[in-house]
Amino acid sequence: MWSDHKRIEERSLHLHKEIARRLQEDPQLLQIAKGNLIRWMGRDGETPVWREWSEILKGPLSRILVVLLSPDERGVRLRQSSPFCGILSPKERWKIYESFTIRAYYQSSGERRRR
Repeated sequence: MWSDHKRIEERSLHLHKEIARRLQEDPQLLQIAKGNLIRWMGRDGETPVWREWSEILKGPLSRILVVLLSPDERGVRLRQSSPFCGILSPKERWKIYESFTIRAYYQSSGERRRR
């Protein structure tokens, strides 16, 4: 059975690699993620994942980057609820998304879609 989860997870990791690069260049960008969490929790109340991100963002940048780039189950889960929207421009995001369309992804990886 064919699943597209791997492609979506790789796309998310690629987006977060670019976000991590930006954060290393300008750690003040963390304020965007912190502001997003404050706004979201004020609007919708606290959720476990937003509380978890809030604690992570209190730590040093090096630890935040480890979480952003982690291939483990926790990293995958946290990237699904990432507070880092707004760091990449829509154009930058779409460029990454386009490289992970089904056609581009499977042509570049040499894989074939199986049903």
